[in-house]
Amino acid sequence: MLGALDGVGTFEEFYRSEYGRVLALASSLCGDRGAAEDLVQDAFLAAHRKWDRVSGYDAPGAFVRRVVVNRSRSRFRRRGREAAALSRLAAPDSVDDEYVDTDDFWRVVRSLPAQQARCVALRYVDDLDVAVIASILGCAEPTVRVHLHRARLTLAERLGLEGQ
Repeated sequence: MLGALDGVGTFEEFYRSEYGRVLALASSLCGDRGAAEDLVQDAFLAAHRKWDRVSGYDAPGAFVRRVVVNRSRSRFRRRGREAAALSRLAAPDSVDDEYVDTDDFWRVVRSLPAQQARCVALRYVDDLDVAVIASILGCAEPTVRVHLHRARLTLAERLGLEGQ
């Protein structure tokens, strides 16, 4: 469900309706509340700048979610490059891992292959169906189903839930 105001209403109504769910998605993708808030603000700013066009979409919430997913992907790439550079320059003990999350489930989700983690977050944080997830991620519905299936198997194994 992408919100009751998808396709209608003012930007302010849209923002109030969608903000909480989009923030939950961003938080699950990056594991850092501050970074998630930045991603969400960037996404809503992008929607606001193009509101004349975005408000006419069947699902303007999907636009905002796609921005969050894409920017979180870029953030992780940049973070990986920064970590690699730090590890070359600093002793291993001095690298500060500020993004360690105590929530085991989402930590394990974030350790999945990136596209699987995105599918899980969109499905279980935002309760989106496969078709909407495919649209947001720019892939086919069967691909989303495969990612979700593989993610569930891996999560069950890593969390010790096999056979339950």
